[in-house]
Amino acid sequence: MLAVERRNIILEKLQEDKRVVVSELSRYFSVSEETIRRDLEKLHKDGLAIKSYGGAILNEDTNIDMPFNVRKKHNITGKQKIAEMISGLINDGDHIALDGSTTAVFIAKAIKEKENLTVVTNSVEILVELSDVAGWNVISTGGTIKEGYLALVGPRVLEVLASYNVDKAVLSCKGLDMEKGITDANELFSQVKQGMIRSAGQLILAVDHSKFNKTAFSKISDMKSADIVVTDEKPDEGWLDFFAAHGIQCIY
Repeated sequence: MLAVERRNIILEKLQEDKRVVVSELSRYFSVSEETIRRDLEKLHKDGLAIKSYGGAILNEDTNIDMPFNVRKKHNITGKQKIAEMISGLINDGDHIALDGSTTAVFIAKAIKEKENLTVVTNSVEILVELSDVAGWNVISTGGTIKEGYLALVGPRVLEVLASYNVDKAVLSCKGLDMEKGITDANELFSQVKQGMIRSAGQLILAVDHSKFNKTAFSKISDMKSADIVVTDEKPDEGWLDFFAAHGIQCIY
């Protein structure tokens, strides 16, 4: 097994258990404890983990993004629930924009039974996922691929998004805050999502329960931009009151 593959598995364990132990990882991978310590040191330097005595804990800073293939395996059940609910909001013939999030990949899978959709996306994985769907118009934004994300960013993406008008933009994010709004860890992805919002008649936010009351580095938009919020667990009463007061539909 390559070191990068081993570190990705360690990251998956961190996502699930929030902590790992050197001795347990050594036995699991059948490698020396020194090898595991080097892996944890690399994850620590990359800002993905925080070394602790005998192991490491997950760095849960909202401004840190796990590799795409690691994030895709996190909270799969929650993402599937969200995708199923959003599928019910998409009608045959809709024009939609899907962002480059891992949640959007699950949404793409869930809507494949729809007919005559037009999908505009900056997600390389969604383009591959929908490549065999007959009768759809699947449009790539073009742009520059962001290392580790399987998504396209840059000025070209914004130019393409500005040339289309879609019925619905379906986006995820890193954080939702009543005051600071909808935020993401990466400014380039925030710009893409802003472009999708500008091109859309309706904004649907697809966010799992862990995103509430979190703030990341780059602001995408105010909360009032959202028309519908779809999440995997019932938000607390404070959020439900906030949504009601601002005319935002919440589905959970």
